[in-house]
Amino acid sequence: MKLVHYQLIPVNLKKKVTYDNGKSERVLYTPEIQENQQMLSLLSPFQNKGKAQLGVKIGNVNGHLEGDRSKVRFVQTNLARLILTAQMARTGADLAVMSGGGVRDSIEAGDITYKDVLKVQPFGNTVVYADINGKALSDYLTAVAKMKPDSGAYPQFANVSFVAKDGVLSELKIKGEAIDPAKTYRLATLSFNATGGDGYPRLDDKPGYVNTGFIDAEVLKQFIEQSSPLDVSAYEPKGEVSWQ
Repeated sequence: MKLVHYQLIPVNLKKKVTYDNGKSERVLYTPEIQENQQMLSLLSPFQNKGKAQLGVKIGNVNGHLEGDRSKVRFVQTNLARLILTAQMARTGADLAVMSGGGVRDSIEAGDITYKDVLKVQPFGNTVVYADINGKALSDYLTAVAKMKPDSGAYPQFANVSFVAKDGVLSELKIKGEAIDPAKTYRLATLSFNATGGDGYPRLDDKPGYVNTGFIDAEVLKQFIEQSSPLDVSAYEPKGEVSWQ
């Protein structure tokens, strides 16, 4: 720690100042701070340890988990369903929703590393939930279902089924049962969506809102560790939600 003080980052800043009359310029330089080899030697083991941990196997899967941009913004995918299942498991939620644009990469069949997970969810959002009644949940899902395909806002769902037509949801069910307006449901999502990201209805101003503080990628990592070997068929969408 004694080495840290002022030599963390090699810097060579240049600032140009042009005066109002436009006739004179002044260029200011800060002296370049030379790289401190002792500092680099000190920090390198930590960097190498981090790289090694990223490459450690955390689980495995028997098929392709779809996270490609051309899919997650248009249709329900098994990787999005896996992510949402992990969120529900961590929070004890009845259902989960997130914008498809939050899924940034696929996971290939075989061994899964923490690096693979971080490529899928690189933004460091936290997992949140809200306890709301069936009427409020129905309104929320109706609004979310209006998000258009071919956009990051396109919604991915878990434990939700409905048929959407002309902005109205019919046959709306949670975990296979018709939604009860008076019942309280726990909805899991990401902090990004809960605070209005991608135009989603805000949840963070609701009385039953809780930000767990758990980072999304860490939640997915733990779920993969605990649930492997993963079977892709268990997360394959089966037409639960449809738009007409």
